Amino acid sequence: MLVLNCAKKLLTLETMLKSHFPESLKVYGAVMNINRGNPFQKEVVLDSWPDFKAVITRRQKEAEIDNLDHYTNAYAVFYKDVKTYQRLLEESDVINWDQVFQIQGLQSNLYDVSKAVANSKQLDVKLSSFKATLLAPVSTPPDTSFLRCSPPRLTYLSVADADLLNRTWARGGNAQCLRYIASLISCFPSVCVRDEKGHPVSWSITDQFATMCHNYTLPEHRRKGYSRLVVLTLARKLQSRGFPTQGNVLDDNTASISLLKNIHAEFLPCRFHRLILTPVALSGQVHL
Repeated sequence: MLVLNCAKKLLTLETMLKSHFPESLKVYGAVMNINRGNPFQKEVVLDSWPDFKAVITRRQKEAEIDNLDHYTNAYAVFYKDVKTYQRLLEESDVINWDQVFQIQGLQSNLYDVSKAVANSKQLDVKLSSFKATLLAPVSTPPDTSFLRCSPPRLTYLSVADADLLNRTWARGGNAQCLRYIASLISCFPSVCVRDEKGHPVSWSITDQFATMCHNYTLPEHRRKGYSRLVVLTLARKLQSRGFPTQGNVLDDNTASISLLKNIHAEFLPCRFHRLILTPVALSGQVHL
């Protein structure tokens, strides 16, 4: 195992990962954030340098840790050789197996390999699989003419909005998610539409892997064009900073799939996999 902490080498890794799109997108997004201030306290672990065969991004050991917080305790994975990835998992100091955590990646055998190692360490593994998407460059600002007056107005989220996002996110509704969302809002770009009282009615945020997520519009404000506006605005904001505009969508989320098709998003040939791994001793304490 090698922890890559040289700024010059991390910039080189960022460039190298580009040649392995789309499978390397999650790790690439995390590395980009590391190279731009590292607001989420991440680090990079590889099997070797510069001819690496597997790379994992993880939280720095000195970062504050809640062992029940699988939202924050998240690893992104990319490998050229699956056996090398498995060997990294099996090393004693790469993964914190005593906490609830998640592994994200875009490679088809990620689940089988990760689960085999997790089983040997007595962890339960829950898999979620999504369509992976990439938005084309948004060359012009999205049309806001339908926001005829102010309010409603197009703006960004604040930490004070985290509770609303926690309550409306299918993955949320608990203290760990609330804290995680507040951190995302503090660290990364977001976009929202606010009503006449200043309350968010539609929004999209960016996660620790530079992925657009939690795209949501309150039911009473749907079919007004807000979702399209916030997605395109956030995509343009990310693109202006050099980030790829990646996203994930469940196969049965027909409304989001329709929107993505309407804005000409590319549905990638690989799928996005999120594994949530739970030590048996902690399984009764976790909100998944």
